[in-house]
This record gives sequence, C-alpha cells and structure tokens, in this order.
Amino acid sequence: MPQSMTVGCLLRQLQGLDPDLPVRLAVNPDFPFAHYVGADVVVRGGVAFIAEDGQEGYLPAGACDALVWT
Repeated sequence: MPQSMTVGCLLRQLQGLDPDLPVRLAVNPDFPFAHYVGADVVVRGGVAFIAEDGQEGYLPAGACDALVWT
C-alpha cells in the first residue's frame, strides 16, 4: 500500500461497505488502539486531513492480525 492515499482510493475502498458501519482509525502497531474518526475534514497545502476524535480502546486482535501487526 502506498504511503500516500488519495481521496479516490479511499472512496473506492469504502464504496462497497454498509454505509451504517462504524468507522475507526487503527493507530500505531506497537500499541494498537482504535480511534474515533472526527466529523471534520480540512484541506491544507493540497492534502485532505481527517480529524481524529478520541480513543475507543485497544484494537481487536482480529484487526491486528488482518493488518499484520502481530
């Protein structure tokens, strides 16, 4: 996976999912946590930033396995 994700790439990955499915950010493979996705998206310097809105808790083991973080 490239380090630079585009809006189009993100949309393609999400378009087949249930629109009511909750979204979390998986952060830091050394201490894997799930974070809420904030409602704000801002564009600065040609980059779209999606806000983080707090930590939910540890990332489930299955998600760590799927991300190959174990």
